Amino acid sequence: MIRALDIVLSLIGLVVGAPLFAALYVLGLFDTGSPIFAQERVGRGKRPFKLLKFRTMRVDTAHVATHLASPDAVTPLGRFLRRTKLDELPQLVNVLRGEMSLVGPRPCLFNQEELIAERESRGVFAARPGITGLAQVSGIDMSTPRLLAETDARMLADLTVRAYLGYILETVAGRGAGDRVRPQGPER
Repeated sequence: MIRALDIVLSLIGLVVGAPLFAALYVLGLFDTGSPIFAQERVGRGKRPFKLLKFRTMRVDTAHVATHLASPDAVTPLGRFLRRTKLDELPQLVNVLRGEMSLVGPRPCLFNQEELIAERESRGVFAARPGITGLAQVSGIDMSTPRLLAETDARMLADLTVRAYLGYILETVAGRGAGDRVRPQGPER
């Protein structure tokens, strides 16, 4: 049932959002010259897939977890896209392809070994990664691997159609901050 909802809702999102996608793509051309960002992430069964996003950082930014990225790398358009979560919209294509779900654990990078181990020990990789979920609406990001993996596992254990729709509605309503670029402290 959830896969059917993924297909229907992502198709609706892509059709209704087409003018917005086009506008953000054009703005991205002016902002970075390369508006779409594709990055290899850990998918279901720990298989790699290319996650799609609107680019929010300069093209030369290192591929690290968001909380480790330099705040200076985020462009002015990127700040807006992150704040409004519009940078996630291209992932509707990942959902249609079956690589992701609208609701599930956020896909991590292969170099996030601690998070991968925590998720693996809790069976989180049995599910498709998602655009949003309990951790995202609760403000838990990848900087706390154990808490994130525990939250992901709890969400998956209790995931019903009602909860699925609830996470989507909470995300659309702006709940949760998602992965944030952390201000750099004196130790960096």
